[in-house]
Amino acid sequence: MIEVAAGVLTDARGRVLLMQRKPGTHLAGTWEFPGGKLEPGEGIQAALARELREELGIETRTFEPLISLPWRYPEKSIRLHALRVTGWRGEPRAREGHPLRWMPLDRIDTDEMPAADRPIVTALCLPMHYAISPATSNGEVALSWLRQTSHDGRAPLLQLRLPGFDRAMLRNILRAALDQVAIPRDRLLVNGDIELAREVGIGVHLRAAQLHELHARPLPHGLWVGASCHDARELELAIKLDADFAVLGPVNPTASHPQAAPLGWRGFETLSFDARLPVYALGGVGLDDLDRARAAGGQGVAGIRAFARA
Repeated sequence: MIEVAAGVLTDARGRVLLMQRKPGTHLAGTWEFPGGKLEPGEGIQAALARELREELGIETRTFEPLISLPWRYPEKSIRLHALRVTGWRGEPRAREGHPLRWMPLDRIDTDEMPAADRPIVTALCLPMHYAISPATSNGEVALSWLRQTSHDGRAPLLQLRLPGFDRAMLRNILRAALDQVAIPRDRLLVNGDIELAREVGIGVHLRAAQLHELHARPLPHGLWVGASCHDARELELAIKLDADFAVLGPVNPTASHPQAAPLGWRGFETLSFDARLPVYALGGVGLDDLDRARAAGGQGVAGIRAFARA
């Protein structure tokens, strides 16, 4: 497997830098994040610093991990390590003849990119916090939670999960969340109800059982599809359904599921390292575990109790 490092550079306007692959190369003409192969014995950050110096003429200073994923093309297999470049010196210029362009995230056409680069765009669009609504039998309490959590400064992804509510009640809460609370549609998902998600125009979070029942992605691209996973098999099912992301757990023991064997951080790291989509850590984790989850290859942390202050 070829080890490759890719860098995400963002300018003051929030645009990211893309580079076009030259004629005669693998996947020529596609637009990718700049970077290149690791040399024998070379670390990821050192390789990326060297590649960006050669390709763009910049001196990089600081990095943050974003996502690491394996990918198999017909011609070869790679492991792509994507890092945010958080500090550099110099103006990026095409030193080796690659066309460059700065693109807003919402205008990137992933069909023009190598397949392995597409999960990087997803990881850039997803927040690091994924808040799941606590159990309640009161619609006003649920709406209050959505209101407070959506405006608490972390800008999390929000999942409405209310098992005791019928579809009409859920529809009313979701429409109030969109119209009255003004939660953006790309920050809101409903648990399990694919038809309601289509009707309201938001994302859906699939239960683990649904991964075994579905045969295709249930929503069009542009609406989030998340998936609950507990092991490598369910992660693979989520990938086959073209889900955008997964939550994986439980990482630690939880009072709500005492019978579930926890993965531990090492187990979470092993599974997320081999996944080909962003993965949130779930189960016995809190906001203070964000750095640990990121270091283990996760997109961030997900949970109920950590966001249940409302």
